[in-house]
Amino acid sequence: MKKSLGAKTITYPTPVFVVGTYDSEGNPNVMTAAWGGICCSVPPCIAISLREATHTYHNIMDSKAFTISIPSEEHVKEADYFGIASGKDVNKFQATGLSPVKSEVVNAPYVGEFPFVIECELLQSVKIGLHTQFIGEIKDVKVDQSFADEDSLIEKIKPLIYSPDNLSYYGIGKMVGKAFSEGKELNKK
Repeated sequence: MKKSLGAKTITYPTPVFVVGTYDSEGNPNVMTAAWGGICCSVPPCIAISLREATHTYHNIMDSKAFTISIPSEEHVKEADYFGIASGKDVNKFQATGLSPVKSEVVNAPYVGEFPFVIECELLQSVKIGLHTQFIGEIKDVKVDQSFADEDSLIEKIKPLIYSPDNLSYYGIGKMVGKAFSEGKELNKK
């Protein structure tokens, strides 16, 4: 038996994406967003959903580009701050001491200290009520050089995940199985 929780914005895991953009004056900005994920394989695309009230929304509409930096567990304070403060009012890079790095591929900055970056050109935007979904075509993915030859990036990166039901951040646990392998024995039945 299951208990209804009603129509809520809850799913697991929910990512912690730090979205990087330039404003109309060329200033780097970042914001933390949780509504997003991979949405297409060919072309490779990722989607994020933002409210029009955000500074980042307008930056993406103007520049047609954004990055997604994935913070490690060690940067939970900075990632949370990026979601609290507005780029309209403060330079978030200066406030945190983190470094904006200009993408070589798209017109957007990323967070230099975060280990994993996705660089996107805006492919499409769709208004969905309070939020607009931005679909970005992935032009490049970057990972810290020290992790580049690793078999399990997720264990090295230690990405944050967000829990919308209790408004908390979590780390990722251990591997529990291999995709496209664990279920094979059930195919034989």
